[in-house]
Amino acid sequence: MNLILAITGASGVQYGLRILEQLVVHKHEVDLIVSDSAKKVMSHEISAPIEPILQLARKTYDLNDIGSSIASGTSKIDGMIIAPCSMKTLAAIATGYTENLIHRAADVMLKENRKLLLLLRETPLHRIHLENMLRAKDAGAIIMPASPGYYFKPKTVDDLINFITGKVLNMFDVDHDLFEPWDPSK
Repeated sequence: MNLILAITGASGVQYGLRILEQLVVHKHEVDLIVSDSAKKVMSHEISAPIEPILQLARKTYDLNDIGSSIASGTSKIDGMIIAPCSMKTLAAIATGYTENLIHRAADVMLKENRKLLLLLRETPLHRIHLENMLRAKDAGAIIMPASPGYYFKPKTVDDLINFITGKVLNMFDVDHDLFEPWDPSK
């Protein structure tokens, strides 16, 4: 599967990095876009070097490269994940405002009826956030708040990141062993 992964400037860039790692481990091709705000957030949230992880992508695009192949519906892309998805990015997608390559690639996913998953990482939410989520959902996006379950008894932050990453991978039918599915008999 060929996917676009965009990492935007919301807290929780760990989700995007883990999704990238897992998609590559499972032999999927990933084109990566990292917003300028995401780079700033990474410098605050990640203490280890991130370049080795980012280099796992098949190709990394400049945020302003609106003329790139992934900005066109003729590209051979199966879907797109934005993780984390900032409220600014959500607002752009919900209103069709294509200021940069992340917005444009998301717009292409919607117009071509391809999967677009928005991993939202904001709390609390106000009415405009909720209305933008509904607009994006009505246009065809998958809205997924980064809200981990606790039935699997997580012990670390990594367990929580893996749970959300696994839920994202499930939406794209990617097999993984990041968490055990719910089993009421346990």
